[in-house]
Amino acid sequence: MEGRGQPDSAMTAGLYALVGAMLLGALMRLPLALVMFGAGTAYLFVTRQDIGLLVGQVMGQMTAMYVLVAIPMFILAANIMNAASISDRLWAAASALVGRLRGGMGHVTVLVSMIFSSMSGSAITDAAGPGLVAVRMMRESGKYPAGLACAIAAAAATIAPIIPPSIPLVIYALISGASIGALFLAGLVPGVLMGLALMVAIWLIARRRGLPAAENVPVAQVPGVLFRATPSLTLPVVLLGGIWSGVFSPTESAAVAALWALVLGAVLYRQIKLSTLRTIWAESSRQTATTMVLIASAFILNYAITNEKLAASLVALIADWQLTQMQFMLVVNLFFLVLGCFLDGSVMMLVFVPLLMPAVRALGIDLTYFGIVVTLNFMIGLITPPYGLLLFVMSSLTRVPLMQIIREVWPFVLALGSLLLILTWFPQIILFLPRAFGYQ
Repeated sequence: MEGRGQPDSAMTAGLYALVGAMLLGALMRLPLALVMFGAGTAYLFVTRQDIGLLVGQVMGQMTAMYVLVAIPMFILAANIMNAASISDRLWAAASALVGRLRGGMGHVTVLVSMIFSSMSGSAITDAAGPGLVAVRMMRESGKYPAGLACAIAAAAATIAPIIPPSIPLVIYALISGASIGALFLAGLVPGVLMGLALMVAIWLIARRRGLPAAENVPVAQVPGVLFRATPSLTLPVVLLGGIWSGVFSPTESAAVAALWALVLGAVLYRQIKLSTLRTIWAESSRQTATTMVLIASAFILNYAITNEKLAASLVALIADWQLTQMQFMLVVNLFFLVLGCFLDGSVMMLVFVPLLMPAVRALGIDLTYFGIVVTLNFMIGLITPPYGLLLFVMSSLTRVPLMQIIREVWPFVLALGSLLLILTWFPQIILFLPRAFGYQ
């Protein structure tokens, strides 16, 4: 292939062009996909390679990765659930269960996010759906400060890509070759622990600030509230039960989730009309196109990284440092936590994870364990200033000043960071369920 035999200086110039184009695009605040496409094109131009590689790399890799079909289906399912008012029903049920605790509205927010996480697979969807309901309820009924309410909703939304089904874990699976089924199983315990860690932080804040419990639902009314929410809770049961029983594959589960959500919304709740469905379809198509263009542009950068042999250089560097598995994981955590302050998780997943995979395999690190740890890193990055994407989303949706949210989010960053360290140090917490179900 033309360009393979270029001298080292030409290849170094290509790498400089790649990095320079990305920095320029970031400074100009161009869309991320456009930045990556432009950087890839600059690399091919400077290294005098055929620009047709853009098409060849994208089409060849995307058509070979059948797991990508899960992404639009999960997006469609999440949008249907939002339109069907499922988040409102889940809120009532969660309030009946944990609302009586001190700082009850915050606990309810986390529990709703944990339940909704098993349906949406997207942090942004979780924040824009039940997150908005949560902020309204915390501010109106719980008398929470606006910044704290938004910080809790943003932190709770980070659980969504850890508890299955998860769009980031699907993308990690296609990058690494790890089993989607094993990743979905591995995310359950860390996802629950994330919820508990956030609840502990909320309890401590509520004690210090004197935040009240939520409205106490009489015990006699609790069964009725839970019964009304029961149909909504059948979705994760059907979804995860079908995967683990072998009725359908993790990839096929995305289509099942969309169909089941449509049945609930249109037939049972009667919230989905034809006009609503057109809106849902249009929004899902837009979100899918945005995601797919982002993935496609990442393939160009991956080609440049491979062509420059950066992964091989990284493996050699790690060999020189003689890092153990745990030392490597701690370095990776520090690396991604710092990058998460400035870069979106999708960039780190699509650009840096492929770069690290040869080193991960060389050290014999379990791919499922590595996937959960790095994904949790990316989720912490979503609420870490100055770039935390979920902070911007909540500020935009609620019109609460960004600085108010940033001041309140640090206890939750600390809680999730502490959990990250525990999960990194004790891989068996992550790998217990996959191994119990026969995944190695």
